[in-house]
Amino acid sequence: MKYYSTRGFDKNESFTDIILEGLAPDGGLYMPKTYPNIINKLNLWQDLTYNELAFEVLQLFCDDIPTQDLKDICDRTYTANTYKYTRSNEAAHEITPLTILEHSNKTLCLLALSNGPTLAFKDMAMQFLGNLFDYVLDKKQQKLNILGATSGDTGSAAEYAMRNKDNIKVFMLSPHNKMSPFQQAQMFSLMDKNIFNIAIEGFFDNCQDIVKAVSNDREFKTINQIGTVNSINWARIVAQIVYYVKGYLNAIKQLNLKIGDKVSFSVPSGNFGNICAGHIAKQMGLPIDKLIACTNENDVLDITFKTGKYIARSEKQTEQTSSPSMDISKASNFERFVFDYNKQNTAKTKQQFEEFSKTNYIDFSINQDYIENFDKFGFVSSKSTHAHRLDIIRDVYKRYNIIIDPHTADGVKGAREYMNDNIPMIVLETAQASKFESVIQSALGFIPQRHSDFMEIENKAKNLTVLDNDLDKVKGFIQKYV
Repeated sequence: MKYYSTRGFDKNESFTDIILEGLAPDGGLYMPKTYPNIINKLNLWQDLTYNELAFEVLQLFCDDIPTQDLKDICDRTYTANTYKYTRSNEAAHEITPLTILEHSNKTLCLLALSNGPTLAFKDMAMQFLGNLFDYVLDKKQQKLNILGATSGDTGSAAEYAMRNKDNIKVFMLSPHNKMSPFQQAQMFSLMDKNIFNIAIEGFFDNCQDIVKAVSNDREFKTINQIGTVNSINWARIVAQIVYYVKGYLNAIKQLNLKIGDKVSFSVPSGNFGNICAGHIAKQMGLPIDKLIACTNENDVLDITFKTGKYIARSEKQTEQTSSPSMDISKASNFERFVFDYNKQNTAKTKQQFEEFSKTNYIDFSINQDYIENFDKFGFVSSKSTHAHRLDIIRDVYKRYNIIIDPHTADGVKGAREYMNDNIPMIVLETAQASKFESVIQSALGFIPQRHSDFMEIENKAKNLTVLDNDLDKVKGFIQKYV
């Protein structure tokens, strides 16, 4: 399997060539030159455990890693001990258990993705990435300084995956005081010597812009051995494809359907990485009907899919909401979908996104068939508000005795808008409710129970540095500690 950039850079690079880089040298995102087709493999995969399925899917993209080595990485990553924070009715060995919420005229399911060490779906890919980086760096006898940006869960997932690894240092940017207290505490309470938290005075998009600027500074990036774990890293995307396949196979088994029957996925969406993995799974032949991009008040993607106009917002226009991990107005992985939308035309994609970097605007509605073209890929969208989230958290608790977090509530709202009599709807859970206590208390009148491992986490000592939204200051900080 060879990879090239959405903007045309092409040196026939392999998987291990690209995973330490993040952005391609031309500023584009790496994509495989072909999508493997899995439709004829699904019957063979029905009874595989999660780690076995991960190996089968990942080896299609990571064919330059010896078979046994990749199998060992998957077996070491996807264990019941790592993904142990399950609900009382869930089995930890399933890793991503599927719960059927409704099964009458319409079928609604919840795919649990937040049973890992940071209680968020980001652990599903990040734990794999941590073990993969460790393996590759050891083979190449290299060191890596990871620069990332987080709006909530990516940062802690990355830090927990990379902590205490000798060949890796993590520099994680986050918007100062824009995450939940639990999210901040998860990151800032880590005292490992290879972890550096940088709180930026601004919003997530400011953090993301700094990461992109550093990635585009080839000299600085090379001298300081900079890599990334944000969802622009292809390894993150490919690891997330696995749980779409597992969710589909679980639905087929639990609902007594047959391989080939379609399901839909409702996905809380911020940086477009989670749903991008679903898009790629669909291109690989996974029988997906709809992919619902669920947004909050920062509804850039909802506007895009409904009007054809992709318009990024400024910092001042980006709202701080009760589903903060989705407070994003520039969806980095959207370029991967646009690349496929453009029929893999690298020149057109390059022109659009180079212009976008100046204008923050792409107009797909120039083509009168834009809605039909979006629909061809299965994409539809939804928008939620704070009031919607509170109502849905209450309703889900009342109906099913399950407490969901506010981002998952955005996903449930989108799911209900597009449910079909004949096609099961699977909501991807984003995080556990205990990470957002104030929202849950507003909705239900009580604070959700925490696992004992996370008691008093907000009271722990904090490891962070606050910096202005200034690229040079961030570069200076990195150079001081690499």
